[in-house]
Amino acid sequence: MFPEVDPVLGPEMRSTGEVLGMAHSFGLAFFKSQEATGIQLPLEGSVLITIADRDKPSAIEPARLFRELGFKILATKGTHQFLSENGIDSELICKIGYGRPHIVDAIKNDQIQLIINTPSGKESQEDDSYIRKAAIKYKLLYFTTMAAALAAAKGIIARRKGEIKVKSIQNYHADI
Repeated sequence: MFPEVDPVLGPEMRSTGEVLGMAHSFGLAFFKSQEATGIQLPLEGSVLITIADRDKPSAIEPARLFRELGFKILATKGTHQFLSENGIDSELICKIGYGRPHIVDAIKNDQIQLIINTPSGKESQEDDSYIRKAAIKYKLLYFTTMAAALAAAKGIIARRKGEIKVKSIQNYHADI
């Protein structure tokens, strides 16, 4: 990743992976795949959720799971309102230009451990690129789809259930 380049992935790159996580459950396999990137999914802390309107219905499940896991949810105005309307507690955080402390302040101060940000169109991609650039600079995992957010929550759940056991591909194959 280049620090000054916005890392939003197009459809071509979403289908290309650099790591592999294998386990007997999807959640643990996802957790292991993220660990292989060099930035591990956090087991506690705060998650920033700032999502496009089109993604709000599919945000309920991952947000609920993160709350059940004990994560503090920080959300921008529209997302905060949506989560509140759906019975999910979150704390309002400002975007840059709408007051302080804002998202980058919280990232710099190590108050955010995971970011879920789905941009909505070209204008939002440019407006929210500072979030993704800060995530890269401060080595935070960020997800730009609700499917990845749900996978992250399931990965954390699976990891909390037990230790990760290393197993060779040959041993996985032998168990089939």
